[in-house]
Amino acid sequence: MFFINTSTMNAMLKELDTEIEAIFPEIVAIRRHIHQHPELSFQEYKTSAYIQERLTLLDIPFKVVANTGVVAVLEGEKPSSDDIVVLRADIDALPIHEQNDVLYKSTNEGVMHACGHDFHTANLLGVATVLKGYKAEFSGKIVLLFQPAEEKIPGGAIQILESGILESFGGKIKAVLGLHVSPRVPLGKIGLRPGRFMASSDEFYFTIKGRGGHAAEPHRGVDPIMIAAQLLTTLQQLVSRKANPDIPSVLTFGRFIGDGAANVIPDEVKLAGTFRTMDETWRKEALETVATIARTLPEALGATVDVEVRHGYPALNNDPKLTQQVKNILQRSMGNEVVQDLEIWMAAEDFAYYSYRYPSLFMLVGTNNDQINTQYGLHNPQFNLDEKAFKTAISALVNSAVSLLNESNG
Repeated sequence: MFFINTSTMNAMLKELDTEIEAIFPEIVAIRRHIHQHPELSFQEYKTSAYIQERLTLLDIPFKVVANTGVVAVLEGEKPSSDDIVVLRADIDALPIHEQNDVLYKSTNEGVMHACGHDFHTANLLGVATVLKGYKAEFSGKIVLLFQPAEEKIPGGAIQILESGILESFGGKIKAVLGLHVSPRVPLGKIGLRPGRFMASSDEFYFTIKGRGGHAAEPHRGVDPIMIAAQLLTTLQQLVSRKANPDIPSVLTFGRFIGDGAANVIPDEVKLAGTFRTMDETWRKEALETVATIARTLPEALGATVDVEVRHGYPALNNDPKLTQQVKNILQRSMGNEVVQDLEIWMAAEDFAYYSYRYPSLFMLVGTNNDQINTQYGLHNPQFNLDEKAFKTAISALVNSAVSLLNESNG
């Protein structure tokens, strides 16, 4: 195993902490550079080029995949093993106008790293920097996956998997590890949850077409506002009356556009919403039910309707055995207090696709510090984080990857 005895463990942990402390300013600078130059999903060309530049400086070989993704590999120097651990970071940003007043504020108008992917990318480059000097300490291979397009359906994970690049390195993929910042987890903590952790996410787009007219003569038209309102009310019964209470389910409509006026009934109304759950069988049934109601109810009331269902990411399930292994590793190497047990999270992640192919674990790293301005949530235009979280995140991934490989070869 990576840490053979107490004295060896303490020495190596001290060395690792020292190395992370030494590169901390550089990793912060990398994160801030990426934060200043955010790019949307499937458009991360400059971000990809920057990652490639950093890997070249580290003399770590890499390949470009899925247009803007980058995959690098570090091969251990211990006796040969076929095992592989994949460490994944996402690199894309969101279509959000940043409202933070910081020196490294986004320079790309209307685009912002409001979900921490700048942190994830810089963190994995930090991990790469440390691991380059640790190749004598592990066997097998550690694959560094900088994945594009997590924020937009169909997501970059599908393209990575379909490319076959992870299998091209040979050997058995023992684990895929992902890490996400969390303003709900205290600084210095790593959050873990075995089994079902994050929800599936699908989107609905409806256009209800009626017949507009004067507000004083509603009987001469077909009012799409009222029909859309009734549709929304009816669809909420999907969760309140059809869903098994044991299965977490959320149906939310965040867009309702009826561009009429106080005295004008519009011709059409546009609705957009999302459905999230953690059971794939129920997910399929629920999507079919929503689509059926959306087609039939407006027609029964005299309107026509266009229905689009965009199938998004599946539910994310953490491998229970792998979760326990990593928990043990983190408690052994970083202390019992570093691990925090998590509740389910109804957000969605395309990391879920890896969890259906390989043993996978998606972790949260705490970034919340009550002493500084980190209270804003993900996808908020004022989202920011405490960069000291790099010290926890880099240590967690280095210890997990190296120990997982050496446990399988011990």
